[in-house]
Amino acid sequence: MSAFTVHFVELQVIEGSIVTLPVDAIVNAANPTLAGGGGVDGAIHAAAGPELKAHCLLLPELRPGVRCETAQAKVTPGFRLQATYVIHTVGPVWYGGEKGEAELLARCYSAVLAEVAKLGVGSVALPAISTSAYGYPADKAAKIAVREVVSFARQRTKPLRVVFACLGVAIVRHYERALQAALRP
Repeated sequence: MSAFTVHFVELQVIEGSIVTLPVDAIVNAANPTLAGGGGVDGAIHAAAGPELKAHCLLLPELRPGVRCETAQAKVTPGFRLQATYVIHTVGPVWYGGEKGEAELLARCYSAVLAEVAKLGVGSVALPAISTSAYGYPADKAAKIAVREVVSFARQRTKPLRVVFACLGVAIVRHYERALQAALRP
């Protein structure tokens, strides 16, 4: 585990599953249906229990089959998770970087962090949004995630612990390098 501090915010990078972390909120790299899926989304739904899917399916559809658009965030209870809240966001699919993917991914983090502020939580865990099934290159995604979180941290006046929960040593290294670069004097 690596730890960094920005203003009132402690930033940690860990290798491990987001679902077991003792935090107030976890972020779900969801699909637009919010009905569960693979990767982190499937793990969160499995750990939270069927109540999470049932709750998500009660959220209004924005259009047929879509409860959350790319770069938006929706909050639900954590149900059987240790976390009180799940903040769902839909990351962009990687198409080579020419279709606004970077801006959309940045907006995901901004939307999530706005919900963190609104909820007033003391800790949140974030996965590497869009880096698995959606194919976003992990090194590029880490830089965007860190940039958005550090920008948010510099505006905070209350303590917060942010955990980047990464699956795999390679992704951990991308986040550590991005944090070191962002915090270099």
